[in-house]
Amino acid sequence: MKDFSLEVHGCHQYDATGAISDPIYLSATYRHPGFKQSTGYDYGRVDNPTRHELELTLARLERGERAWALSSGMAAINMALHLLQPGDHILLSEDLYGGTVRLVNDIYSAYGLTYDYVDTSDLAATEAKITDKTRLLFIETPSNPMMRISDIAALAKLAHAHHALLAVDNTFLSPHFQKPLTLGADIVVHSATKYLCGHNDIIAGVIAIADRNADYGQKLELLIKSEGPNLSPMDSWLLLRSIKTLGLRVERQEQNAQKIAEWLTTQENVTDVYYVGLPSHPGHELQQRQATGNGSMISFKVKTPELAKAMLERIRLIAFAESLGGVESLLTYPLAQTHAEMPQELLARTGLDDRLLRLSVGIEDAEDLIADLSQALNG
Repeated sequence: MKDFSLEVHGCHQYDATGAISDPIYLSATYRHPGFKQSTGYDYGRVDNPTRHELELTLARLERGERAWALSSGMAAINMALHLLQPGDHILLSEDLYGGTVRLVNDIYSAYGLTYDYVDTSDLAATEAKITDKTRLLFIETPSNPMMRISDIAALAKLAHAHHALLAVDNTFLSPHFQKPLTLGADIVVHSATKYLCGHNDIIAGVIAIADRNADYGQKLELLIKSEGPNLSPMDSWLLLRSIKTLGLRVERQEQNAQKIAEWLTTQENVTDVYYVGLPSHPGHELQQRQATGNGSMISFKVKTPELAKAMLERIRLIAFAESLGGVESLLTYPLAQTHAEMPQELLARTGLDDRLLRLSVGIEDAEDLIADLSQALNG
């Protein structure tokens, strides 16, 4: 089944009523027909019919064997890191979401995990950082917020050659545009709050895997059952509803982003534009090979920090807010928001500075968005 059809129909199983819309099962527990007999559902933390349908749909969208719907994107990343043992080494993209850096640096380091950050768009540099204790490569592609592109297939081969797993944060593109598991990745995570939801009305996360019978798949099953980070039935239903329009939304957003990125390159007050849909982007060719779309995340630098901050106050249609991927366009100041706790060393290595703005392009009219950016940029 093609993605557009899968997004609309998912893995919906019609109940006795024939309802087209998925039912919401809110029950915390389930009646047993008899001793040692079960309907397949026993307790809501372990499984729920609404969440189960969502997870089947997510696994199929990512072309994986198993997926779990969790309470946040950070819960999904946390589960991936839970696969590691004290003394293990993790290698991460040096340009990535600040919350991931905080989780690794401030939490997992206390449990005996060692880590390094590297430009994973540079394969040789990445290989040089791998040790005999490296058990996980964790990447974002495109990366947040500098939009670096890493070669998923090449990194999967590299990881596996060193007996490590490859995990990909696929939040920026969604499974509509990129399917890392088909390129050799073992694990995919999402902040489903973003494109999968797309309406800025729920907090959710996803972790999907290539092989449910592998050791890491069985361990994730045990961890999630035991720790209980599952998504609620209501939020599971909202996410199922949102996925029905995923393709329509992200393709419209991408069209808008291309127009805006091209316009930004013509502006005197803009010094740099980071959008993988531009042929001038260093990762553009690779992106065309490993994904079917370029997404709608744009970062750009303006001439001065003062102008960047002024734009945040001048925008009218676009909202100054954290997050991304919704139908509403959002402008973010990473240095003070999403990456406020990033170590100075990583900021310097990635080029993230006080002139950088990150734009999540929505589904509004592109000309209206350009007009708003123009008046904010030019005062």
